[in-house]
Amino acid sequence: MTEKRKLTTGKKVLLGFLAFLALILVAAIIYVIYVFATYYRIEDNLELEVGGSGSGAVSVGKEQTVISYNIGFGAYTPDFGFFMDGGTESRAKSKESVLEVMDGITAFLKEKDADFMFIQEVDQDATRSYHVDESKIITDALDEYSYVYGINYDSPYLFYPFTQPHGKSLAGLMTMSKYEIESSIRRSLPIEDTLMKFLDLDRCYTVSRVPTDNGKELLLYSIHLSAYTSDGTIATQQLEMLIEDMQTEYEKGNYIVCGGDFNKDILGDSSVYFGKADKEYTWAQPVPEELFEGTNLKLIAPLDGDNPVPSCRNADGPYYDGQFVLTVDGFIVSDNVSVINSNVYDLGFEYSDHNPVYMTFVLDK
Repeated sequence: MTEKRKLTTGKKVLLGFLAFLALILVAAIIYVIYVFATYYRIEDNLELEVGGSGSGAVSVGKEQTVISYNIGFGAYTPDFGFFMDGGTESRAKSKESVLEVMDGITAFLKEKDADFMFIQEVDQDATRSYHVDESKIITDALDEYSYVYGINYDSPYLFYPFTQPHGKSLAGLMTMSKYEIESSIRRSLPIEDTLMKFLDLDRCYTVSRVPTDNGKELLLYSIHLSAYTSDGTIATQQLEMLIEDMQTEYEKGNYIVCGGDFNKDILGDSSVYFGKADKEYTWAQPVPEELFEGTNLKLIAPLDGDNPVPSCRNADGPYYDGQFVLTVDGFIVSDNVSVINSNVYDLGFEYSDHNPVYMTFVLDK
């Protein structure tokens, strides 16, 4: 009887273990079905709603300032390392931390009082930022601006890392203007067709039209190009589409100012300015110069040769000396826009894994 009982108990344990594995397998299958069923791409040429109180036309010949800032969804305090960059965190520390970071960001933006702003990784409703509507915080703080919000991606729930899943994200790009924004559209960028699309998600840029006092238009292009790709040609295809669109608008007689996070080494080789990193990284390749050949567009790298400051750190852990830093944030302008200067604000990555960049410029008469 004792041996029979042992065999019966052993069978029960084995059956219980197999049932547990079956349950995990069923749950995994259901999750995969959910991810595939809920994934979608937002339509191209989507008209965006314009809000806020900016007014008037841009004066040709008058100096203007624009800031571009990837705010890292309000999570990147200096001790934050993101799991997709080699760190361990998948969410901000807490809702209170997100609110504190957003207070710092909006205080900085109010102090600088730029005429235009491009802001990336602005969450409206995301697990990773505890469902804080960061776009509302920004527009409430900068209530003298017109603004546009374009959804970059509306992702299904990512059940990874298992200990603290990244969750669902509704995130986008913001364009702010002290002048009237007459209209704006969202353009869908090329992305990978492989399973990598579930990591890099949807991608877009927005185009906002601002009147000028000589009857033309200033077109503001807000961008955040792909970061997590297995096919390096995708980011190049995104740039090709963007440049072709901007060139077409320039040929209509309009002014072009584009700003944002290119996820490419704007300086070509940032290590020349900031030193070699303590590890080897290959994710940020130079912007192909040949893409601008035959166009009336030029890439503007924010750089002070006497005191160079990087715009981005690789968030594979807390910020430390020797961490991989580079400049991936910058601008593109048409040749009827005269750039006076462009540089990086050195915030020491206090509120994000990016430092904000700026450019002063004049629309030529």
